[in-house]
Amino acid sequence: MQQKFGISQRRVCEVLEIHRSVLRYCSKQEDDEEALRAAIIRLTTRYGRYGYRRIHALLKIEGWHINHKRVERIWREEGLKVPQRQSKKGRLYLNDGSCLRLKPCWPNHVWSYDFVAERLANGKKIRLLTVIDEYTRKCLAIRVGYHLTSNDILDILSDLFIQEGIPEHIRSDNGSEFKAQILKEWLKSLNVKTAYIEPGSPWENGYNESFNGKLRDELLNGEVFYSLKEAQVLIEEWRQHYNHIRPHSSLGYKPPAPLARIRSSNTQTQNQKIHTYNNGGNTNQNTNLNLDL
Repeated sequence: MQQKFGISQRRVCEVLEIHRSVLRYCSKQEDDEEALRAAIIRLTTRYGRYGYRRIHALLKIEGWHINHKRVERIWREEGLKVPQRQSKKGRLYLNDGSCLRLKPCWPNHVWSYDFVAERLANGKKIRLLTVIDEYTRKCLAIRVGYHLTSNDILDILSDLFIQEGIPEHIRSDNGSEFKAQILKEWLKSLNVKTAYIEPGSPWENGYNESFNGKLRDELLNGEVFYSLKEAQVLIEEWRQHYNHIRPHSSLGYKPPAPLARIRSSNTQTQNQKIHTYNNGGNTNQNTNLNLDL
């Protein structure tokens, strides 16, 4: 327009109603752009089912101080996959119109458990029993075996009750293992209320079904298990990652049980910093530890 009408840049900006800084703006590339790009590709390669928001959360854990918009820009420039947006889900209602919602309100308020089926490389079936705390989203245990019965449920719950405490409710479907008389009487003796979902309505056990979906999507669909022992080791390794590292969108992109991290000074690389000073010929040591949860 300047060349065609012979007018100044100021006049062109006034006519188009834009600021001259917009016309003169030149994008600047940060010094750490290539390092950040490599870190994003590395994490995306390792966690192929994570979107840019979870990758951003993992970068923050690694010590990057960046905006999520910058991660999204690089994500799209590299042509990385953006997970499809899930459709909205309505509330659950019974046939009489009453709303069905036993909502967890504090840790150990509501637990839930369910079975997941999988096969080894030779085609042999294995079963996984997953137990989660619906409030904290923490996976309390995953038992892997060829045949899991009500006795296995009793065994794993007894260990969890000692380690984590006794929940008020425990939610499950109507499988024969969960409705076994010996299990029901044992839970009743401990004042644990059972919450069985409606038959044929797995969505009523939504927290556990969601967890099982993540387990299958992020691990089971991408691994070939050649033995039961290998499956047990890899699944337990993924459970530890899920609890302590994997960002959870419902928890503000923080893991359910983040590990304690010792913060150190910039001038020292050791986690434990010891200050030594002289006080009248006596040498005193003071250890400063800062736990960042």
